[in-house]
Amino acid sequence: MHFLDQAKIFIRAGAGGPGAVSFRREKYVEYGGPDGGNGGKGGDIIFEAIAGLNTLIDFRYTQHFKAPRGTGGSGKDRTGAQGPDLVIRVPVGTQVISDEDRETVLADLTEAGQRVVLLEGGMGGRGNASYKTSTNRAPRQHQPGLPAEEMWVWLRLKLLADTGLVGLPNAGKSTFINKITNTKAKVGAYAFTTLRPQLGVVSHRDREFVLADIPGLIAGAAEGAGVGDRFLGHIERCRVLIHLIDANGVDPVEAMEVVEEELAAYGEGLDEKPRLIALNKIDLIDKELVEAFSKELIAAGAAEVFPISGATGAGIDALLDGVISYLPSATVTERPAGEREESDDTPWSPI
Repeated sequence: MHFLDQAKIFIRAGAGGPGAVSFRREKYVEYGGPDGGNGGKGGDIIFEAIAGLNTLIDFRYTQHFKAPRGTGGSGKDRTGAQGPDLVIRVPVGTQVISDEDRETVLADLTEAGQRVVLLEGGMGGRGNASYKTSTNRAPRQHQPGLPAEEMWVWLRLKLLADTGLVGLPNAGKSTFINKITNTKAKVGAYAFTTLRPQLGVVSHRDREFVLADIPGLIAGAAEGAGVGDRFLGHIERCRVLIHLIDANGVDPVEAMEVVEEELAAYGEGLDEKPRLIALNKIDLIDKELVEAFSKELIAAGAAEVFPISGATGAGIDALLDGVISYLPSATVTERPAGEREESDDTPWSPI
């Protein structure tokens, strides 16, 4: 299935049905009079978050959504039927954004089963029976139903994950996520093997959390270089970020600074999230060089450095211990992102 995280659609609620003009005429009935019923209400446009969906690809082929209108009233004071609501099912993590400025968030669906009524159907018009008064015994006026509301909106999907994985191209992110999850991300000896976000579930010390891998960042990504910063939105809701650095690269400190600058340029609080620096591919260099690079990264501002190897699995347990210390336990319902949880688990000690 193709991945699509943005889509533009047109939505229109149902118009209200018109009220009826009718008079009661029955043989052998002494008193007649107006008996036109009211029109039915139009259908609403409702967005619902559904678990199990992780792409907006369906909205590439279906872009217009129109709820049915209410039916008109009729004689014998019969109210018209209400138009059924139109439910648009989207993945959890979808935002509905105004097309006018591409910034105003109209709805943010972050939980499975969450529903938001974005457009309400028009009210049905009044029939002539509702106009009857002591001085107006045979009214012929009625109301048409209220017109439907309509608009263009953008759907933007931000995948929900506990931890985000960032780094330069070829830092070994795909190999790392394949090692610790059941994800089958593409691995290749060239840049940008990952062209769309990947999600995987990590099981560690009887805990589970969701890890999101996004395409690699390069200098100038905020201005559109490489694949740009479009996919950074998928890690906005993460509690902690893992920054993977290639120990076999040219300069680990420069690699860290490039990604840090792009996170700051993107904004949305990404540069304020706690980050665990993972020095990857240590199986390709000697121990003395690993220690030297780790000290350089700490001197450059890294709070913690974890030497690991995504290929062999060395050091990964210590890194995952660091990750779960930032995640809430099963009994914790709310805790500010970035606040470390006190744990009785086996202690870990970064370099």
